[in-house]
Amino acid sequence: MTTPWGEPALTRFPEDPRDRLRAWDASDEYLLRHLAEERVPLDGTVVALGDRWGALVTALAAHRPVQITDSWLTREATRANLARAGAEPGAVRLLTTQDPPPGRIDVLLVRVPKSLALLEDQLLRLAPAVHAGTVVVGTGMVKEIHTSTLQLFERILGPTRTSLAEKKARLIFCTPDPALERPAGPWPYVYTLPEGIGPASGGTVVNHAGVFCADRLDIGTRFFLRHLPDGRGGRVVDLGCGNGVVGTSVALADPGAEVLFVDESFQAVASAEATYKANVASGQAEFRVGDGLAGVPSGSVDLVLNNPPFHSHQATTDATARRMFTGARRALRPGGELWVVGNRHLGYHVKLRKLFGNSRLVASDPKFVVLKAVKR
Repeated sequence: MTTPWGEPALTRFPEDPRDRLRAWDASDEYLLRHLAEERVPLDGTVVALGDRWGALVTALAAHRPVQITDSWLTREATRANLARAGAEPGAVRLLTTQDPPPGRIDVLLVRVPKSLALLEDQLLRLAPAVHAGTVVVGTGMVKEIHTSTLQLFERILGPTRTSLAEKKARLIFCTPDPALERPAGPWPYVYTLPEGIGPASGGTVVNHAGVFCADRLDIGTRFFLRHLPDGRGGRVVDLGCGNGVVGTSVALADPGAEVLFVDESFQAVASAEATYKANVASGQAEFRVGDGLAGVPSGSVDLVLNNPPFHSHQATTDATARRMFTGARRALRPGGELWVVGNRHLGYHVKLRKLFGNSRLVASDPKFVVLKAVKR
């Protein structure tokens, strides 16, 4: 990536030679160029919110910025990219969306996220640290910035305008108004599950901002809950757990099961833990933020339940599903099972047969399939 501060070599995490997606885009370059051309002072506290893969903080590492991200993968990519760029250890303070933010922010850089809810939640969290002199600049591709995006900046921080587009990227300029009366944040959002979905029927869901389907049960998960395997005890993983409804349903059906909830989103794992505690009086559960089943001992799991995502930010890709399936096969004991729900058109049965040597259709409707693969 070419920047006024050099040309860092950036990669996503985990590094994959087959992955042709870059770790930055034109919006990152546009923002960094603007900071240099306008000579924005960077000697105060610089915060980069939603920095994807660490492109912004790696370029600005000499100014000791703070990165705030919901993504464990982004945090690890940032560490690798900083090391590759020769940044001093500790040059960038790495925070998650669940951590307390800095008490004062002098420059706020916002990489607009896909989730408007996450943007709202984080701007509300950061607003008390923003002062009249804070420079606030957002960035994103034109297709990512909508009227509702600008309205959030305006409603939470102050008057907002946009730049002209360059290479299909746009900047957002916001002038903080300390006297602005900010609305109370609605997050986390709590709702009640419908009946007829198995053990979790009528249960409580807690969703932090940015977690998929924040205000209702999505139809894929609803279908999956109706076709989960019968309680069998042992070690069960809710892989890519989101708000934890699937793993919670397992815990309710089988109090003897040990359930591991894992997701690369800090918001998701916080939601899963809150959902579990709202519904399960006693049980054995672990909550882990990480890259799928990396770090889980081989042959230590009896059952993996998975509703894999097929997007990475704005890009459509099966790379995440592929890693999840591979990790599941390694972590499962012989005879252990991977159960997957997905849209029919994604063709997961082909990948499972190639990896496991088998794949059986458990249930289907016009939109979704539930598949089972057994480790031989």
